[in-house]
Amino acid sequence: MVHTDIVIVGAGPAGLCLANALSGAGVSIVLVEQQSHDALREPAFDGREIALTQQSVAFLRTLGVWERIDAHAKSQLADARIFNGSSPFSMKIGHALSGHAELGWLVSNHLIRRAAFDAFEHRRASGADIRIFASGRVIDIDTDACGARVRLESGETIAAQLVVAADSRFSATRRMAGIAADMHDFGKSMLVCCMTHDAPHDHAAWEWFGHRQTLALLPMNPDPQTSAHRSSVVVTLDARDTGRLSALDTDAFNREIERRFERRLGSMTLRTTRHVYPLVSVYPKRFVAKRFVTVGDAAVGMHPVTAHGFNFGLAGIELFSRAICDARAAGRDIAGDALLARYEQKHRRDTRPLYLITRLITEVYTRDSLPARIARDAMLRIGERLTPFKRAVAMSLAGR
Repeated sequence: MVHTDIVIVGAGPAGLCLANALSGAGVSIVLVEQQSHDALREPAFDGREIALTQQSVAFLRTLGVWERIDAHAKSQLADARIFNGSSPFSMKIGHALSGHAELGWLVSNHLIRRAAFDAFEHRRASGADIRIFASGRVIDIDTDACGARVRLESGETIAAQLVVAADSRFSATRRMAGIAADMHDFGKSMLVCCMTHDAPHDHAAWEWFGHRQTLALLPMNPDPQTSAHRSSVVVTLDARDTGRLSALDTDAFNREIERRFERRLGSMTLRTTRHVYPLVSVYPKRFVAKRFVTVGDAAVGMHPVTAHGFNFGLAGIELFSRAICDARAAGRDIAGDALLARYEQKHRRDTRPLYLITRLITEVYTRDSLPARIARDAMLRIGERLTPFKRAVAMSLAGR
């Protein structure tokens, strides 16, 4: 049997960032991850581009993750624009309203994963008591007042004080702990890829609520090979239509995306593989159980429309890791009921309102009826004139 203080299930960005945050707290840590060491060291491109707030970037700096990402791979997110239907009008959220030179930064998910793993390996090589069981799968967990036990498919058992679920919004570990979750399946799927285009994006993100589709454009730095304008393109459609779009050959796909964007960006050219994800938001009934806690998407699985998913995950990790460090320094139980309850209360208070607001936004802004489209246009035009409202949105996007 392996003995440790904390078992983290899932070595994605959330699990790795938590391990990095706790590595100097005087606790021993074991990560369990289904993927191989090679996949962790060189994660494959998965299509997802993460909009990081200023607060998230500051935390990644403290973890030694931010500097491990190539500067050319960090794209400035200056402004945000919201469109409705075919109207050229948009509500613009400018970075100046946030008090920063930009709202945030756009970085590929696989690059964040690689940088977080590099930081983890560096800390381990420097003597931190952290280990990783790659190619391992958890099949059972058991917790009580005395401790926790995690059983792996290999037959090995890990004894710990605390188990952390960081294994996605569909967390199997959370289910093993007996925690139910509210899941909302929007009945749609997102297709994500990177494309180059003729017209500049001016480092502004687009959210475009169209007829039977939602489009997003996330501004990236110029294409490293052609120097053409480049963006991450997100197309949200009914699952069947997304499948058809994904199956098109490259030329037909380019023309179809141009048509959907009404050629506002000119010619568009696919530059990466295409990836499709089901659109499901998740909010557990509880974030904690006896000697058990959820972080990252296992705690809050957001709809991506407000770009708060990974940022909420990092905020929760910062909050929880600080609580663990303080408890260890004071000689208190790092898995005590009171500590876990405080984390749950604070993280729920920080995330629940925007989770519900996001649900409301997606319901209102994706209806296709004529009255709904007219109402959306009116709301955007009113919002464009309300500077205090736009300032609040800008500060939220910056993570303040």
